[in-house]
Amino acid sequence: MTSALITFAVVILLLTYVFSVMRIYGDSMSPTLFDGDIVIARKTSLLERGDICIFSKDGNFLCKRVIGLSGDKISVDENGVVSVNGEKLDEPYLNTLNAGNNTVEYPVTVPENSYFVMGDNRRTSIDSRSTVVGCIDSRQIKGKLLIKILPTPSILE
Repeated sequence: MTSALITFAVVILLLTYVFSVMRIYGDSMSPTLFDGDIVIARKTSLLERGDICIFSKDGNFLCKRVIGLSGDKISVDENGVVSVNGEKLDEPYLNTLNAGNNTVEYPVTVPENSYFVMGDNRRTSIDSRSTVVGCIDSRQIKGKLLIKILPTPSILE
């Protein structure tokens, strides 16, 4: 009984201070993640290009992929090809290229302590290409996705 209570307390502490369990809503991250997927995120605001993160925007939690880091110059051409600091970004996680809804003027220089994020489903994702979202301040980051646990487990790193 005591070991069960200790285990329960450790799990609660880990979920409160280290990890978050979240559900994905919408299809902006398909084909990587789909509506209804359950994921585990590690609470951190230190991200690298290619990481998938959860962040808060206007009271909502959004899930996107990190494309640009502080100081990077980001461009997206009319075909949806993304360039970071003048070099085409290799994006093997995409099914198709799509410019999406760009309302920012390129190139975008990512501000200090911020990230440029995009969904993997570029046709439908509202992300840093839109002035509605823009670059994400590191204080808005809630975590880095580590693993999808439902419906089919997979490592996201």
